[in-house]
Amino acid sequence: EVQLVESGGGSVQAGGSLRLSCQASGYPYRDFCAGWFRQLPGKEREGVASIGLHGSSTYAASVKGRFTISKVDAASTLYLQMDSLKPEDTGMYYCAIDSYCPQGFEDEPFTWGYPYWGQGTQVTVSS
Repeated sequence: EVQLVESGGGSVQAGGSLRLSCQASGYPYRDFCAGWFRQLPGKEREGVASIGLHGSSTYAASVKGRFTISKVDAASTLYLQMDSLKPEDTGMYYCAIDSYCPQGFEDEPFTWGYPYWGQGTQVTVSS
């Protein structure tokens, strides 16, 4: 059974940084494509960043230039470096991965049907 565990969330002041990690256990494949999502208070879950099989990345407009997604396939680990954090970044952050990553993934990474999801890690940014 594949399990994803996020870590690295916490409380930080505006302008600060956090680095989220997502560790997959029981993942039987060599590499993966992935996404980070978040659910802000009172809002639906939204895509934040995605990374393709070969490392191409996509970002939501609200985080572009401030967040960086990366992965280490050999360690089945996904990261999200978050800099210049704003109070409006406050929410629950989730990771998701897939081993099936055709060209279509990079066209719609935030609506992709990821089979594996983490439980989330809370990020709170105070002003």
